[in-house]
Order: sequence, then structure tokens, then C-alpha cells
Amino acid sequence: MKPSCTLSLILTSLVWASFPNAQAQPAAASSATRTPDSAMSASLLASEARPAADRARDALRKPQDLLALAPLQKGAVAADLMPGGGYFTRLLSLETGPSGQVFAVVPAEMVARHPQIAQKAKAIGGSPDFGNVSVVVTPIVDFRVDKPLDLVWTSQNYHDVYGGMGPETALRMDKAIFQALKPGGIFMVIDHVALTGTGTTAPNTLHRIDPALIIQQVESVGFQLVANSAVLRNPADSHTLPVFDKAIKGHTDQVVLKFQKPLKPKFDD
Repeated sequence: MKPSCTLSLILTSLVWASFPNAQAQPAAASSATRTPDSAMSASLLASEARPAADRARDALRKPQDLLALAPLQKGAVAADLMPGGGYFTRLLSLETGPSGQVFAVVPAEMVARHPQIAQKAKAIGGSPDFGNVSVVVTPIVDFRVDKPLDLVWTSQNYHDVYGGMGPETALRMDKAIFQALKPGGIFMVIDHVALTGTGTTAPNTLHRIDPALIIQQVESVGFQLVANSAVLRNPADSHTLPVFDKAIKGHTDQVVLKFQKPLKPKFDD
């Protein structure tokens, strides 16, 4: 790592440690975002289309608060990167409505090792209640869909890319996501918090990541950090246990970062 990058990462870590609940000043919103509507979010959560297993997880995952950070208009186009069981895919599908579209984006690298991942994602779009969901299998460094995106959402996944595929792969992913978004588009990153300075070790051993690593990488490709939410913070988490440990599973301290692609490109002097 170059000295300038090292200094930047240290400063970012200090800022994160000093102001974990800070809210950055947001830039102008994308045309497909709108003022948060708690009543709308509540109606989404109550939808009978959602599986009972999803609704049972709402108290811990706090989707109403999270969706309010990056609300979408009907007809918006969003991507759920590495959707897992489809918890957020289904919520984004209901939020964007029949006139919108949600891409469940599955990395080809993961499908090569675990083919069932793609099948699980395809099962979401196969339901008539979520007919606006399409599955895209793509190399993670070549993230792309066939429409410009208003939102890219990824929850508890950045550490897998950074640790399992390497920091350079995560950086190339960020660059591709930047290109896939419309000007003003939003990149939401949620992940389990690791201790400062744990680098690539924590992502592989604990399934956690130092938030400063995410911020440094994502900002380096052109995004602006516009919100750092405390909605999933847990100060009782020591950050030393694997996220699957029974003592902390479901209650980890999580970072919630909202990045925005500038409305106008930045030109060097």
C-alpha cells in the first residue's frame, strides 16, 4: 500500500472511531429517491407476500429504518448484490412495484463453487408476488445489468469480497458499481464491524470488516459518503467473536454506510 493510501486509511479509521454515529452531508438525491415515508415502509413489512421467516427477522434487521435511508419511488431500478435468501430483494421488489425492476446480482465466482446460490435467487423471481425480480450472474469485477441503476444494495457481503477474493477485487467491484449507477445513484453497504487494523484477517476468520477499509475503498473510486447510520450499532459487541458464534449471532455491531455517485463528474485541475 502506498504511503498516501496508508495515511488516508489511518485518518479514516480515526474519524470512524471518533464519530461512529456521524451523518455526512448528503448530496442532491437521485430522481428515483424520495422523502422517507414510514407508513409506506410499514405497509411493505406487513405485506402478505413476504414469507413468515422474513417477517420473523424484522425486529433484528430493522428494515424499516434501513429502507428509509435510501427510499425509492415506484418504477425505480435497483440491484441487490449477493442477495442470499432474498430478504432485502423482496422488500426492494415491493417498494419499486410492478413498474420497477430489481436485479438479484450473484457473483459468477460464487456460483462456480456453489451452484445452488443462483437457484435460490431464481426462486425469488419465480413468485408472482415478485415478478419484477431478475437474476443476473456476473463476475464480481464486471458488475453490470442492462439498465442504469438508482440503487445498489449489499448487506453483510463486503467482507466476503474483500477477504475471500482480495482487496483489489473489492476495489474493482466498487468501480464497476460506480459505472452501473445513474448520477446521484446510491450504494448502500451494511456489514459486521471488525476492530480497526484487522485488515484481511477479520473478513476471513470472523466474517467482519473494519469500516474504515470500506469507506477508503468506496470513496477512492468516486463515491461520496453521505450517511453513516447507527441504526444497527451494538456497543456491547466486542468485535472479537465470529458472527456465527451463538453469543453474538443476530446481534453483531453493524456499520450502515450510504454512498452516492455525484450528480456531476469531478474533473482534475
